[in-house]
Amino acid sequence: MRLYDYAASANCLKVRILLRQLNVPYERIDVDIFAGDTLTPAYADVNPLRTTPVLELDDGRRLPESNAILLYLAGGTPFLPEDRYDVSRVVGWLLFEQTDVMMTMGGLRFRLATGRLAADDPDALRRRHGAEEALRFLDDHLRSREFLVGEQYTIADIAVYGYAHVAHEAGLGMDGYPSVARWLARVAAQPGHVNDLAPYPPNARPGAGASIYD
Repeated sequence: MRLYDYAASANCLKVRILLRQLNVPYERIDVDIFAGDTLTPAYADVNPLRTTPVLELDDGRRLPESNAILLYLAGGTPFLPEDRYDVSRVVGWLLFEQTDVMMTMGGLRFRLATGRLAADDPDALRRRHGAEEALRFLDDHLRSREFLVGEQYTIADIAVYGYAHVAHEAGLGMDGYPSVARWLARVAAQPGHVNDLAPYPPNARPGAGASIYD
């Protein structure tokens, strides 16, 4: 198994967490997004969308999209419930993560860290507002629960943790979201947890590299 991976992406971190917790051996292929690695014809063969992560299976099939990868890897393991209703709830959280977490606090973190936005830019304020709404929703949901679905730690928790745990890098504190803060600590305390998310490198700044984001 191979993982095409970018160290500063929390989407990639999510997959690394699950692979570690499943104790699945894999080869990590570092992809420098902002050095043009995803713009090559060779990478287009790996993923025509030119994004990371991509999981390459032992038979050569390739699976893009972080949450699709989580769902594939978790099948038949304790990280995905057996009950169909609970599986659907997990999928709902995977969708919420991409639309309400990654696009708000994740997108804001990226744009602030790389100088694409200032904190008071209208787009930054819009994303901050969306992030605060998502955190309030999470805090309400977690007030009487340890994990997002049922009583067990699942890929729903891994997915939402990815960008929620670095919300502070988007200028969002956890003081107003105590249930989220406790949940983040529970996720980080799970056996095999890894957090090796890297900061964005200098070539991620506008005009400093070449990528689909410039």
